[in-house]
Amino acid sequence: MRLCRFCVITLACLGLFGTVQAQPVSDNEMPWFNQTAANNKYALIITGAAAAPDIRDRFRRWTSTLRSTLIEDYGYDSSRIRILLDDGENVGNLSSIISGSSRVDDIKRQVSVLAEQVNEGDQLSVFLIGHGSGTFGEAKFNNVGPDMTGAELADMLSVFTAQDLIIFNTTSASFEFTRELSLPGRVVVSATRSAAERYDPLFADYLIAGLQGHTADLDRNGRVSVLEVFNYASTRVADWYREQGRLATENAVLDDTGDGLFSREPGQQQADGLLAEIAYLDVIRPVAEKTSPRAREVLSQIQSLERDIFILRNQKANYLEDDYWNRLEALLIDLAVQTREYNALP
Repeated sequence: MRLCRFCVITLACLGLFGTVQAQPVSDNEMPWFNQTAANNKYALIITGAAAAPDIRDRFRRWTSTLRSTLIEDYGYDSSRIRILLDDGENVGNLSSIISGSSRVDDIKRQVSVLAEQVNEGDQLSVFLIGHGSGTFGEAKFNNVGPDMTGAELADMLSVFTAQDLIIFNTTSASFEFTRELSLPGRVVVSATRSAAERYDPLFADYLIAGLQGHTADLDRNGRVSVLEVFNYASTRVADWYREQGRLATENAVLDDTGDGLFSREPGQQQADGLLAEIAYLDVIRPVAEKTSPRAREVLSQIQSLERDIFILRNQKANYLEDDYWNRLEALLIDLAVQTREYNALP
Protein backbone atom coordinates (compact mmCIF):
# COMPACT_ATOMS: atom_id res chain seq x y z
CA MET A 1 0.00 0.00 0.00
CA ARG A 2 1.46 3.36 -1.06
CA LEU A 3 2.07 5.77 1.82
CA CYS A 4 0.66 9.25 1.40
CA ARG A 5 3.04 12.19 1.68
CA PHE A 6 1.75 13.19 5.10
CA CYS A 7 2.19 9.65 6.41
CA VAL A 8 5.72 9.38 5.04
CA ILE A 9 6.81 12.66 6.60
CA THR A 10 5.11 11.88 9.90
CA LEU A 11 6.69 8.44 10.22
CA ALA A 12 10.10 9.79 9.23
CA CYS A 13 9.88 12.52 11.85
CA LEU A 14 9.04 9.88 14.44
CA GLY A 15 12.11 7.91 13.40
CA LEU A 16 10.11 4.88 12.24
CA PHE A 17 11.91 4.59 8.91
CA GLY A 18 15.40 3.24 8.47
CA THR A 19 17.94 5.07 6.38
CA VAL A 20 16.71 5.60 2.82
CA GLN A 21 19.01 7.18 0.28
CA ALA A 22 17.15 9.41 -2.13
CA GLN A 23 18.41 9.64 -5.68
CA PRO A 24 18.97 13.34 -6.39
CA VAL A 25 18.06 14.80 -9.74
CA SER A 26 21.12 14.77 -11.98
CA ASP A 27 22.76 18.14 -12.58
CA ASN A 28 22.97 17.12 -16.21
CA GLU A 29 19.16 17.14 -16.35
CA MET A 30 18.58 20.40 -14.46
CA PRO A 31 21.84 22.11 -13.42
CA TRP A 32 20.37 25.53 -12.69
CA PHE A 33 19.09 27.19 -9.50
CA ASN A 34 20.58 24.63 -7.13
CA GLN A 35 22.19 26.97 -4.64
CA THR A 36 24.14 25.86 -1.61
CA ALA A 37 24.96 27.58 1.66
CA ALA A 38 28.18 28.83 0.02
CA ASN A 39 26.35 30.78 -2.69
CA ASN A 40 25.17 34.39 -2.63
CA LYS A 41 22.44 36.35 -4.39
CA TYR A 42 22.85 39.72 -6.09
CA ALA A 43 20.48 42.24 -7.65
CA LEU A 44 20.95 44.90 -10.32
CA ILE A 45 18.14 47.46 -10.55
CA ILE A 46 18.27 49.65 -13.66
CA THR A 47 15.79 52.54 -13.59
CA GLY A 48 15.66 54.60 -16.75
CA ALA A 49 14.61 58.11 -17.67
CA ALA A 50 11.08 59.27 -16.88
CA ALA A 51 8.74 61.11 -19.22
CA ALA A 52 7.26 63.38 -16.53
CA PRO A 53 7.89 64.40 -12.89
CA ASP A 54 5.05 62.26 -11.50
CA ILE A 55 6.34 59.24 -13.38
CA ARG A 56 9.86 59.95 -12.09
CA ASP A 57 8.50 59.89 -8.54
CA ARG A 58 6.79 56.56 -9.22
CA PHE A 59 9.98 55.05 -10.64
CA ARG A 60 11.95 56.24 -7.60
CA ARG A 61 9.36 54.78 -5.25
CA TRP A 62 9.42 51.43 -7.01
CA THR A 63 13.23 51.39 -6.97
CA SER A 64 13.50 52.26 -3.30
CA THR A 65 10.75 49.84 -2.24
CA LEU A 66 12.23 47.00 -4.28
CA ARG A 67 15.64 47.50 -2.69
CA SER A 68 14.29 47.61 0.86
CA THR A 69 12.11 44.56 0.21
CA LEU A 70 15.07 42.52 -1.05
CA ILE A 71 17.05 43.47 2.06
CA GLU A 72 14.36 43.15 4.72
CA ASP A 73 12.20 40.31 3.38
CA TYR A 74 14.66 38.31 1.27
CA GLY A 75 17.92 38.60 3.17
CA TYR A 76 20.03 40.41 0.57
CA ASP A 77 23.15 42.15 1.79
CA SER A 78 22.86 45.82 0.80
CA SER A 79 26.36 45.66 -0.71
CA ARG A 80 25.09 43.06 -3.19
CA ILE A 81 22.37 45.33 -4.61
CA ARG A 82 23.37 47.85 -7.26
CA ILE A 83 21.04 50.61 -8.42
CA LEU A 84 21.52 52.60 -11.62
CA LEU A 85 19.03 55.47 -11.59
CA ASP A 86 18.13 58.09 -14.17
CA ASP A 87 21.10 60.43 -14.79
CA GLY A 88 22.74 59.55 -11.47
CA GLU A 89 22.21 63.06 -10.10
CA ASN A 90 18.50 63.85 -10.33
CA VAL A 91 17.66 61.08 -7.86
CA GLY A 92 15.81 62.81 -5.02
CA ASN A 93 16.72 61.36 -1.62
CA LEU A 94 18.15 58.14 -3.07
CA SER A 95 21.70 59.39 -3.66
CA SER A 96 23.13 57.29 -0.80
CA ILE A 97 21.96 53.99 -2.32
CA ILE A 98 22.73 54.37 -6.03
CA SER A 99 25.84 53.17 -7.84
CA GLY A 100 25.52 55.36 -10.92
CA SER A 101 23.29 56.46 -13.76
CA SER A 102 21.30 54.37 -16.23
CA ARG A 103 23.49 55.47 -19.12
CA VAL A 104 24.76 52.59 -21.23
CA ASP A 105 28.38 53.18 -20.21
CA ASP A 106 27.47 53.06 -16.52
CA ILE A 107 25.47 49.88 -17.04
CA LYS A 108 28.44 48.27 -18.78
CA ARG A 109 30.74 49.37 -15.98
CA GLN A 110 28.54 47.99 -13.21
CA VAL A 111 27.93 44.71 -15.02
CA SER A 112 31.71 44.33 -15.32
CA VAL A 113 32.07 44.94 -11.58
CA LEU A 114 29.39 42.34 -10.86
CA ALA A 115 31.10 39.87 -13.18
CA GLU A 116 34.13 40.04 -10.88
CA GLN A 117 32.04 39.56 -7.73
CA VAL A 118 29.33 37.06 -8.67
CA ASN A 119 30.87 33.61 -8.34
CA GLU A 120 29.99 30.33 -9.98
CA GLY A 121 26.64 29.10 -8.67
CA ASP A 122 25.61 32.54 -7.38
CA GLN A 123 22.37 34.14 -8.56
CA LEU A 124 21.90 37.54 -10.19
CA SER A 125 18.47 39.14 -10.61
CA VAL A 126 18.18 42.06 -13.03
CA PHE A 127 15.22 44.43 -12.73
CA LEU A 128 14.46 46.96 -15.50
CA ILE A 129 12.16 49.81 -14.46
CA GLY A 130 11.15 52.58 -16.84
CA HIS A 131 9.89 53.15 -20.36
CA GLY A 132 10.45 50.95 -23.39
CA SER A 133 9.88 51.61 -27.06
CA GLY A 134 10.43 50.25 -30.53
CA THR A 135 9.30 47.79 -33.14
CA PHE A 136 10.41 44.31 -34.14
CA GLY A 137 14.20 44.11 -34.09
CA GLU A 138 14.60 47.63 -32.74
CA ALA A 139 13.22 47.49 -29.20
CA LYS A 140 14.92 49.76 -26.69
CA PHE A 141 15.09 50.61 -23.00
CA ASN A 142 14.73 54.38 -22.55
CA ASN A 143 17.66 55.42 -20.42
CA VAL A 144 19.55 58.70 -20.19
CA GLY A 145 21.57 59.28 -23.35
CA PRO A 146 21.41 56.80 -26.25
CA ASP A 147 18.75 54.18 -25.54
CA MET A 148 19.96 50.66 -24.81
CA THR A 149 18.88 47.80 -27.09
CA GLY A 150 18.14 44.26 -25.98
CA ALA A 151 21.13 43.05 -27.98
CA GLU A 152 23.42 45.42 -26.07
CA LEU A 153 22.22 44.18 -22.68
CA ALA A 154 22.41 40.57 -23.89
CA ASP A 155 26.03 41.13 -24.82
CA MET A 156 26.79 42.61 -21.39
CA LEU A 157 25.13 39.71 -19.58
CA SER A 158 26.87 37.07 -21.71
CA VAL A 159 29.72 36.93 -19.17
CA PHE A 160 27.41 35.19 -16.66
CA THR A 161 27.70 31.64 -17.95
CA ALA A 162 28.22 29.86 -14.62
CA GLN A 163 25.66 31.85 -12.63
CA ASP A 164 21.87 31.69 -12.34
CA LEU A 165 20.21 34.64 -14.03
CA ILE A 166 16.71 36.10 -13.57
CA ILE A 167 15.53 39.10 -15.58
CA PHE A 168 12.39 41.17 -14.97
CA ASN A 169 11.68 43.74 -17.67
CA THR A 170 8.77 45.81 -16.37
CA THR A 171 8.78 48.50 -19.07
CA SER A 172 6.27 49.31 -21.78
CA ALA A 173 6.79 47.60 -25.17
CA SER A 174 9.23 45.29 -23.40
CA PHE A 175 8.68 42.06 -25.31
CA GLU A 176 11.08 42.33 -28.26
CA PHE A 177 13.79 43.74 -25.99
CA THR A 178 13.32 40.92 -23.50
CA ARG A 179 13.31 38.21 -26.14
CA GLU A 180 16.93 39.11 -26.91
CA LEU A 181 17.82 38.03 -23.35
CA SER A 182 16.41 34.49 -23.48
CA LEU A 183 18.92 31.66 -23.08
CA PRO A 184 18.74 28.14 -21.62
CA GLY A 185 19.06 28.29 -17.85
CA ARG A 186 17.66 31.82 -17.56
CA VAL A 187 14.25 32.89 -16.30
CA VAL A 188 13.08 35.95 -18.23
CA VAL A 189 9.92 37.96 -17.58
CA SER A 190 8.40 40.66 -19.79
CA ALA A 191 5.58 42.94 -18.65
CA THR A 192 4.19 42.97 -22.19
CA ARG A 193 3.87 40.46 -25.03
CA SER A 194 4.21 42.76 -28.04
CA ALA A 195 5.62 46.09 -29.16
CA ALA A 196 2.02 47.32 -29.54
CA GLU A 197 1.58 47.24 -25.75
CA ARG A 198 3.30 50.59 -25.38
CA TYR A 199 1.39 52.16 -22.49
CA ASP A 200 3.05 52.28 -19.07
CA PRO A 201 2.38 48.90 -17.45
CA LEU A 202 1.01 48.27 -13.96
CA PHE A 203 3.08 45.10 -13.72
CA ALA A 204 5.99 46.57 -11.72
CA ASP A 205 3.67 47.83 -9.00
CA TYR A 206 2.07 44.42 -8.51
CA LEU A 207 5.39 42.62 -8.84
CA ILE A 208 6.80 44.58 -5.93
CA ALA A 209 3.56 44.17 -3.96
CA GLY A 210 3.81 40.41 -4.46
CA LEU A 211 7.38 40.40 -3.18
CA GLN A 212 6.62 42.53 -0.11
CA GLY A 213 6.02 40.40 2.95
CA HIS A 214 6.15 37.26 0.75
CA THR A 215 2.59 38.00 -0.36
CA ALA A 216 3.09 35.89 -3.50
CA ASP A 217 4.19 32.81 -1.52
CA LEU A 218 1.21 30.81 -2.76
CA ASP A 219 2.43 27.38 -1.59
CA ARG A 220 3.33 28.79 1.85
CA ASN A 221 6.84 27.32 1.97
CA GLY A 222 8.30 30.59 3.25
CA ARG A 223 9.89 31.52 -0.07
CA VAL A 224 8.80 33.22 -3.28
CA SER A 225 9.69 31.76 -6.67
CA VAL A 226 9.73 33.67 -9.93
CA LEU A 227 6.73 31.61 -11.05
CA GLU A 228 4.75 32.56 -7.95
CA VAL A 229 5.44 36.28 -8.16
CA PHE A 230 4.82 36.27 -11.92
CA ASN A 231 1.44 34.59 -11.47
CA TYR A 232 0.56 36.92 -8.61
CA ALA A 233 1.43 40.11 -10.52
CA SER A 234 -0.11 39.08 -13.86
CA THR A 235 -3.33 38.00 -12.12
CA ARG A 236 -3.57 41.30 -10.23
CA VAL A 237 -3.01 43.26 -13.45
CA ALA A 238 -5.80 41.32 -15.18
CA ASP A 239 -8.08 41.88 -12.17
CA TRP A 240 -7.43 45.63 -12.30
CA TYR A 241 -8.40 45.93 -15.96
CA ARG A 242 -11.50 43.80 -15.39
CA GLU A 243 -12.57 45.91 -12.41
CA GLN A 244 -12.08 49.07 -14.46
CA GLY A 245 -14.09 47.63 -17.32
CA ARG A 246 -11.20 48.28 -19.68
CA LEU A 247 -9.47 46.24 -22.37
CA ALA A 248 -6.07 45.12 -21.05
CA THR A 249 -3.19 46.95 -22.72
CA GLU A 250 -0.54 44.75 -21.13
CA ASN A 251 -0.08 40.99 -20.88
CA ALA A 252 2.94 39.72 -18.99
CA VAL A 253 4.80 36.68 -20.34
CA LEU A 254 7.60 34.39 -19.13
CA ASP A 255 10.26 32.27 -20.82
CA ASP A 256 12.49 29.79 -18.98
CA THR A 257 13.40 27.37 -21.76
CA GLY A 258 15.60 29.74 -23.74
CA ASP A 259 13.60 29.38 -26.95
CA GLY A 260 12.26 32.95 -26.91
CA LEU A 261 8.69 31.64 -27.09
CA PHE A 262 7.12 33.18 -24.00
CA SER A 263 4.03 31.91 -22.16
CA ARG A 264 1.21 33.96 -20.68
CA GLU A 265 0.24 31.18 -18.28
CA PRO A 266 3.42 29.27 -17.40
CA GLY A 267 3.11 26.21 -15.19
CA GLN A 268 3.22 22.44 -14.94
CA GLN A 269 1.24 21.77 -18.11
CA GLN A 270 2.96 24.47 -20.17
CA ALA A 271 6.25 24.71 -22.04
CA ASP A 272 7.45 27.41 -19.63
CA GLY A 273 7.36 27.59 -15.87
CA LEU A 274 9.26 24.51 -14.68
CA LEU A 275 12.54 26.36 -14.15
CA ALA A 276 10.77 29.45 -12.80
CA GLU A 277 9.18 27.23 -10.14
CA ILE A 278 12.59 26.42 -8.61
CA ALA A 279 14.09 29.89 -9.13
CA TYR A 280 13.67 31.61 -5.77
CA LEU A 281 14.40 35.22 -4.89
CA ASP A 282 15.15 34.43 -1.22
CA VAL A 283 18.65 34.19 0.20
CA ILE A 284 19.17 30.98 2.19
CA ARG A 285 18.85 32.17 5.79
CA PRO A 286 17.60 30.41 8.92
CA VAL A 287 14.97 32.00 11.12
CA ALA A 288 16.39 34.56 13.53
CA GLU A 289 16.00 32.22 16.51
CA LYS A 290 18.48 29.71 15.05
CA THR A 291 21.98 30.30 16.41
CA SER A 292 23.62 27.04 15.39
CA PRO A 293 26.37 27.43 12.75
CA ARG A 294 24.90 24.34 11.04
CA ALA A 295 21.47 25.90 10.55
CA ARG A 296 22.21 27.47 7.16
CA GLU A 297 23.80 24.30 5.79
CA VAL A 298 20.89 22.10 6.90
CA LEU A 299 18.36 24.61 5.54
CA SER A 300 20.25 24.55 2.25
CA GLN A 301 19.90 20.76 2.14
CA ILE A 302 16.18 21.03 2.85
CA GLN A 303 15.69 23.48 0.01
CA SER A 304 17.73 21.28 -2.33
CA LEU A 305 15.47 18.33 -1.53
CA GLU A 306 12.36 20.46 -2.12
CA ARG A 307 13.86 21.40 -5.49
CA ASP A 308 14.40 17.73 -6.36
CA ILE A 309 10.80 16.94 -5.42
CA PHE A 310 9.46 19.69 -7.71
CA ILE A 311 11.63 18.48 -10.58
CA LEU A 312 10.68 14.84 -10.06
CA ARG A 313 6.98 15.72 -9.99
CA ASN A 314 7.32 17.64 -13.25
CA GLN A 315 9.16 14.70 -14.85
CA LYS A 316 6.70 12.04 -13.68
CA ALA A 317 5.84 11.01 -17.24
CA ASN A 318 9.47 9.93 -17.73
CA TYR A 319 9.30 7.21 -15.06
CA LEU A 320 7.57 3.91 -14.58
CA GLU A 321 4.87 4.13 -11.93
CA ASP A 322 6.72 2.21 -9.19
CA ASP A 323 10.03 3.91 -9.93
CA TYR A 324 8.44 7.34 -9.64
CA TRP A 325 6.77 6.60 -6.31
CA ASN A 326 9.90 4.96 -4.89
CA ARG A 327 11.98 8.01 -5.79
CA LEU A 328 9.38 10.39 -4.38
CA GLU A 329 9.06 8.40 -1.17
CA ALA A 330 12.83 8.42 -0.65
CA LEU A 331 12.99 12.20 -1.23
CA LEU A 332 10.14 12.85 1.19
CA ILE A 333 11.79 10.72 3.87
CA ASP A 334 15.09 12.56 3.45
CA LEU A 335 13.20 15.86 3.58
CA ALA A 336 11.47 14.86 6.81
CA VAL A 337 14.75 13.76 8.41
CA GLN A 338 16.52 17.00 7.44
CA THR A 339 13.56 19.07 8.64
CA ARG A 340 13.61 17.25 11.98
CA GLU A 341 17.34 17.97 12.34
CA TYR A 342 16.81 21.65 11.47
CA ASN A 343 13.98 22.03 13.97
CA ALA A 344 16.13 20.46 16.70
CA LEU A 345 19.01 22.90 16.18
CA PRO A 346 19.34 25.72 18.71
